[in-house]
Amino acid sequence: MAGDLSTERILKWVGGAAAVSATAFALYKLAKRVGPLSSSWFAELGSMWPGQAMCLEVEKVLYKGRSKFQDVLVFQSKTWGKVLVLDGVIQVTERDEFAYQEMMAHLPLFTHPNPKKALVIGGGDGGILREIARHPSVEEIDICEIDGDVIEMAKKHLQFTAVGYSDPRVRVRVEDGFEFMKRHKNEYDVIVVDSSDPVGPAEVLFKEPFYAAMSAALRDGGVAATQGECMWLHLELLENLLGFSKKLFSTVQYAQISIPTYPCGTIGVLCLGKSKGTDFKNPKRTPSQTQTQALRYYTPAIHKAAFILPAFASKALGQA
Repeated sequence: MAGDLSTERILKWVGGAAAVSATAFALYKLAKRVGPLSSSWFAELGSMWPGQAMCLEVEKVLYKGRSKFQDVLVFQSKTWGKVLVLDGVIQVTERDEFAYQEMMAHLPLFTHPNPKKALVIGGGDGGILREIARHPSVEEIDICEIDGDVIEMAKKHLQFTAVGYSDPRVRVRVEDGFEFMKRHKNEYDVIVVDSSDPVGPAEVLFKEPFYAAMSAALRDGGVAATQGECMWLHLELLENLLGFSKKLFSTVQYAQISIPTYPCGTIGVLCLGKSKGTDFKNPKRTPSQTQTQALRYYTPAIHKAAFILPAFASKALGQA
């Protein structure tokens, strides 16, 4: 592609008083040698994946601003639909978001025999809510999202995920999920932590005290799933996460999801069970016909296959 370019310019955008950093995003202006047309590109540059970038062509910026906690960008891309970016990192694209949302929700939910009450930490776009709401046994769904601006932005621009907020079982709490769990012990059957990467407001979500609070918030037999980063990039981080998780939970298993617009095309799910009998590799339930018709990524076969890791990751994480 470089041979077709006459100039290549990186314009770094910073919202409010935020400083330019390794996690700031860039808009590339690519001027072609033939003809007057030019096109804008978004490039995801991050300190957690140095030396590489994910680029998407931008058709239109739908929202750009800064909340109390982070830079927020929504744009219409040429090939991946609407895209949500927080602090320069892609969180959601319309074309592949279902892979992440479905696996984060259904790995724990189908492992639990009869989930009644669920909690989502983060997940302001609403996609995890949408998937949990597919389970008729769930009677209550709480969500704690620290950044209310993300919720409002999603409702305006990301209706395909924000539809999750329309379910009457959902109760929205704009507050710190860590502090919320400390006040709600032994209350939930399922907890899903849909966090961004461990920088900025999400850093606390990757620490042992947070996982201890999560364990305490689960009922006996409860299960949880947390965002597990990328085994190709963050193996040392994952070894640390699994290390302290095994002190707090009876079952700790790691799964992987294929999703093209996340770094290296994959992201992990750390699955945690409070009871020794929990085995995420063998779900207790399978999707109904109604659920099967709605799902686009999750299947019982994908559920089991997700826990099969390549040798290097299996050895490092102690998962046969």
